Amino acid sequence: KVLDASTLSFGTRVRWFAICFVAGIFCSFLGTALLWLPKGIKLFAVFYTLGNIAALASTCFLMGPVKQLKAMFDPKRLIATVVMLVNIL
Repeated sequence: KVLDASTLSFGTRVRWFAICFVAGIFCSFLGTALLWLPKGIKLFAVFYTLGNIAALASTCFLMGPVKQLKAMFDPKRLIATVVMLVNIL
């Protein structure tokens, strides 16, 4: 079922999941490290946001974007999704 909505193979999906997930973690840690610089607040906001977006993209590769969005906007997860998306902006 994972491959139904995409032409990507499972190995490719897992590879891109890992790449995006590691990039997301790296950007989040980099943003946290840059927080201590003089204009660190802005750098933190940019890199931490990029990290969160990359982490979300990683699960889109694994699950597929439609299934990801359906899961995120499920009534049980709606409040958490809205809070997360508002805070990313």
